Amino acid sequence: MTKPLRLADFDRLPPVERVFVVEGLASAIDRAAETAPATHRFLRYQWYAAALSAYGGAARTLLVERDGAPVAALPLAGVGPQALRLAAVPGCYWPFRSFPVEQRASESVFLALADALAAQVTALRVGPVYDDDAAVRGLIGAMRKRGWAVLDRFVADSFLLDMAAERDAGTWPRNSTLRKNRFHEKHLAEHGRLDWRFLNGAMLAAGGFDVLAEIEEKSWIAARTDGHDAKFTTSGHGAFWRVAATDPVIGAMLHAALLSVNGAPAAFSFDLNAGTLKYAIANSYDPAFARHSPGKLLYYRNLVAAAGAGITRVDWGAGDSGYKRVIGATQGPAIRDWLLVRPGLPALAGRLLRGMWSLSARL
Repeated sequence: MTKPLRLADFDRLPPVERVFVVEGLASAIDRAAETAPATHRFLRYQWYAAALSAYGGAARTLLVERDGAPVAALPLAGVGPQALRLAAVPGCYWPFRSFPVEQRASESVFLALADALAAQVTALRVGPVYDDDAAVRGLIGAMRKRGWAVLDRFVADSFLLDMAAERDAGTWPRNSTLRKNRFHEKHLAEHGRLDWRFLNGAMLAAGGFDVLAEIEEKSWIAARTDGHDAKFTTSGHGAFWRVAATDPVIGAMLHAALLSVNGAPAAFSFDLNAGTLKYAIANSYDPAFARHSPGKLLYYRNLVAAAGAGITRVDWGAGDSGYKRVIGATQGPAIRDWLLVRPGLPALAGRLLRGMWSLSARL
């Protein structure tokens, strides 16, 4: 008589990663983003769609599946002459240009991406991105193993505020800072009634972005530059944020603090909240009120409210470390731009041009 088979008698085959090339942006980007660390879950379909809509380009997506479930999605946008087969990960100027990968992805996921990329591109630009970005670190490790040339250029240092640790130590916010803020608020109020408000993604999409743009148009950005670095104006990056905010998940992460003086918008602070981390993306103010530090007053209120809502860390990104250090921020991971060049003659040429790439850094 044949013995019945038991489950233990079967060997479970290891999961196998399969890579698919999807023309355009794959809808499965959203499912891959849901498996990524909380800090990267804004990297959704609409994030990349917003970048293509605002800055142009056509995309394809390398999608890695394990047992039929997406575990990584790498959007690619062609750059330069088509014959050169150069590509970049699309995105906005900030917080960073990365891609969603399952939080505990194994090396085999990244090796599968590296092998698929060799058939798709001659070189891939990824960044600017943080040194501790797990997705990019994993991809770079796999590419080095496969013989790709890996070129990096330093862009800037980031600055991080660990609010939880500072509050536990009783050092944030400092009483001296709060006293100075009350002094400035008192004198700012001489210009008219002060109104402090917080805007969510829906409020921003329903006209809030226009209010932020109004402040930018009065700010130093408009006065001292051509305005292309403004975040919410039509000549700046406004088109990106208006499209990105239509995704309900991304929209729920967007947040702005707004100060009005006598009904007129005077200062804003704009963030993206990803779990317990706040990306401080942009802030600006009307220089008519500069003597009373309206921007500083607003972002302190914003941070205190964020701490009360469960935010423990603030990522201030790069640039102008002075006021960030005053707040309590300390230097975080470096931000770099990566150029990954396919094995063979392209990689050899890439290594010869390493110095040129490292010297050409810019945000």
